[in-house]
Amino acid sequence: MNPAHVVIVGGGFAGLECAIQLAPYKDISITLLDRNNYQQFQPLLYQVATSLLSPSNAAFALRDILRDYPNVEVQMDEAVSIDLAKRSVATVSGNTYSGDFLVLATGSHVNFFNTPGAEQYSLPLYTLRNAEALRSNILKTLEQADLNPASHADGQLNFVVVGGGPTGVEMSGTLSDTLQQFLKNEFHRAAQLRPQIHLVERGQAPLGMFSAASQKYAAAALEKHGVKLHLGISVTAVTPDGVTLSDGTKIDVTTVIWTAGLKAATPGIQPEPKRLPNGRIEVENDLTVPGFANVYALGDIANSLDSGDKPLPQLAAVAKQAGKHCASNILAVLKGEPPTPFVYYDRGIVAMIGRNAAVTELGSGHHEFVGPFAFAAWLAIHALLLTIARARMEAILEWAWQYFTGEHPAQIIDR
Repeated sequence: MNPAHVVIVGGGFAGLECAIQLAPYKDISITLLDRNNYQQFQPLLYQVATSLLSPSNAAFALRDILRDYPNVEVQMDEAVSIDLAKRSVATVSGNTYSGDFLVLATGSHVNFFNTPGAEQYSLPLYTLRNAEALRSNILKTLEQADLNPASHADGQLNFVVVGGGPTGVEMSGTLSDTLQQFLKNEFHRAAQLRPQIHLVERGQAPLGMFSAASQKYAAAALEKHGVKLHLGISVTAVTPDGVTLSDGTKIDVTTVIWTAGLKAATPGIQPEPKRLPNGRIEVENDLTVPGFANVYALGDIANSLDSGDKPLPQLAAVAKQAGKHCASNILAVLKGEPPTPFVYYDRGIVAMIGRNAAVTELGSGHHEFVGPFAFAAWLAIHALLLTIARARMEAILEWAWQYFTGEHPAQIIDR
């Protein structure tokens, strides 16, 4: 009897976790497709962008992770069309992959919300390449300013971060700390230019998914770190030399960092499944796509619901748990057992704001902790989320070295 074949599209948190859980079963063959040959750890990309971590600390080779399982085939290939009825995937290489089970875990990409100029003149922060490009942009800007500070006009060392969610808040606070350290210790001639960081959030407070107390702390901590907040305001246009806000304000700036939102990244799918406006696919409670047996959608592309029928957030923890649960349901189907509903176990949410400043809401009750304790909890939680033990050790060493020495180990302009 031929082994059951599972095709997984996407090697992010959800797809990779599903593959890892199924890999020990030798009677199952797995094909994992991803446009990259690595899994990228999105929660740490802002640390790559601010030179705190090297790219290798936030991306891990898929073949290396799965090398001990001969029943797993990893292919660096990109899906261009998906046939749900046939459970098949056509790719840019001209290959077609089909299986007894199809798992869609293609993740998300940046949503610019049709803001004029945003896609052309801002730098997103969602992929490893985005983070590397942003790091090079920041370092190049500092190098040019230090070379000839007198030639720099107002705004040329200003940064605007669009979006006050966890990524925007973490990027703003850490960038502020990074710039202060760089200008104090390394870029002495540029220090006179006094760079400013602006965080623009259309909501009335940063960290919209957090409690009111955590939001208040985050706003105060950001301001203490030198970040100027623009709350209840949106960006209406981005130009090569600035941004225009909904209240009519114009901020002169040459670096705009876009963290404002995501939309599901799904190639052409036929028949077209039911979707939300942001592209997320409606799924049954067992994570299958309605009307298609043995076809699953996971992670950012799936509109999974919690016990109150509210969409689960697009978080790494949700994706990893969905990947694990999808694998258990595939095993149940192969055993002739009924699948079970996916239940997300909320262990809390965290966001770092800067050195010794973070907010942590732990457990399903979201018990609030702020300050140095939350900062330490953030480090521990993200170290545990890293896919491989070596990455945990390296990241912890990098964090400790930077914390106690102030050095940034990844000051490389490579793009």
